[in-house]
Amino acid sequence: MADTEFLVVGLGNPGQKYADTRHNVGFVIIDELARRWGSELSLEKWNARSCRISRWGSRINLVKPMTFMNLSGKAVAEFVRFYKVPVENIVVIHDDLDMNPGRLKLVRGGGAGGHNGIRSMTESLGSNNFYRLKVGIGRPGKGDVHPDFPVDKYVLSSMSGEEVDLVNERVTFIEDGLQFLITEGPARAMSLINSIK
Repeated sequence: MADTEFLVVGLGNPGQKYADTRHNVGFVIIDELARRWGSELSLEKWNARSCRISRWGSRINLVKPMTFMNLSGKAVAEFVRFYKVPVENIVVIHDDLDMNPGRLKLVRGGGAGGHNGIRSMTESLGSNNFYRLKVGIGRPGKGDVHPDFPVDKYVLSSMSGEEVDLVNERVTFIEDGLQFLITEGPARAMSLINSIK
């Protein structure tokens, strides 16, 4: 990847009410990456909280849009314009109902699959050619989750302690995958991340 400015965006909803919900797993991962990299998301501009870090020979902007999920793309588009970030240098971390809790999958492009945050990103950027790092949260009717649990309430309910521990374990793989993506390109990054079931 020739360009050295990257955006790593976690999707979620602002406010304490949503802080530890499944839909906010993107926020949780961004906060943990910032902590591991000795930073915090203290910059507040363009309806987002962010930090800009030099790592692996590149500049990485960790971003949490504060616009609520459905308008996430508007905040991200401001970063893209200001820092002139190519869309292929954007990684969006978000929850995925159709994967088991803790499963990871790195893809590029594709449809929103009913995820309003991804739909907003595609509309605001005028492209779907960014990377998506999907984090499985499971869905009602699978595993120990009762099938009558409404999906909208499920995604906005708090993660269990076991789920939180699982997400935190996955951050090490995500960090390694990001390093591969930035320094070597997508093939090795996808090979690692997509092996995490």
